[in-house]
Amino acid sequence: MREIKAAGLKALELATALLQRARRADPMAGVWEAADVQWWWRKPRRSDAVEKLFWVDDQGPAAGVLLTSWSDQAWQCDPVIAVGATGPAPSALWSRALAHARQHAGQGFEVPVSDDDRVSQELALGAGLTASEQDRTAWMDAAERLSLSAPRAGFAIVDRTERRDAPHPMQARNGPDVAQRLEQCSLYNPALDLAAQTADGRIAGYSLYWFDPTTKLGLVEPVRVEDEFQRLGLARAMLSAGIERLAARGAQRIKVSYQSEAAAALYQGIGFRQTTTTTWYRAQPT
Repeated sequence: MREIKAAGLKALELATALLQRARRADPMAGVWEAADVQWWWRKPRRSDAVEKLFWVDDQGPAAGVLLTSWSDQAWQCDPVIAVGATGPAPSALWSRALAHARQHAGQGFEVPVSDDDRVSQELALGAGLTASEQDRTAWMDAAERLSLSAPRAGFAIVDRTERRDAPHPMQARNGPDVAQRLEQCSLYNPALDLAAQTADGRIAGYSLYWFDPTTKLGLVEPVRVEDEFQRLGLARAMLSAGIERLAARGAQRIKVSYQSEAAAALYQGIGFRQTTTTTWYRAQPT
């Protein structure tokens, strides 16, 4: 086992491999999938230049400290260790993780912990972190997906391969580099990058689906319908199309996380079953 540091795309590669290893070791443990960290790469961040910590053995990354900045004031720290891997003890990993986060996130940061991870809960509280908001995670077996739901008349579901010359629909909220940044991600597939489009070419909503061939998992992240097109069944139509495409590529299980009751109703209405909740633990500014 050796400790290494990496930033930028190299850190993204290592984080991807670590989370794939963690998921192969346990089908349910942990908070994140490899595709999550790739989705986070969609826009430049201060944390891109920060060297992250990884512990690597002859099978690849076994543990690591992921550090992500959402803004100058909002940072996230994720201590990750693959089940069964020989690496730092959880207490030692958390100690390094919190020290590393405090070095770079002077305005404070949050650590998400699954509510069925008692060890990490105790470490968070023992370090003086305070519980804040929660979100929920749901899974679907691809074999149990519902039948395809077509969009209502006047709308079509299109993918990025059909709109490569058009501005990316996520550009307004994620900046001008979003298309380029997504293309840098090993798990990104433009055929799984969907939009709901009106007959005159306007984008009414968008959603992105990630398939990880290493773990055979699909991830839904994100789903959005623009305000003027709400309550027309477009989110359900996009989800139906995206899940069908994930299954066709070999996804055996599909995952989504959410916070609101409206999102819960949408996802549970198409067959997702909530399995866990996650609490975000806040470290105060230094």
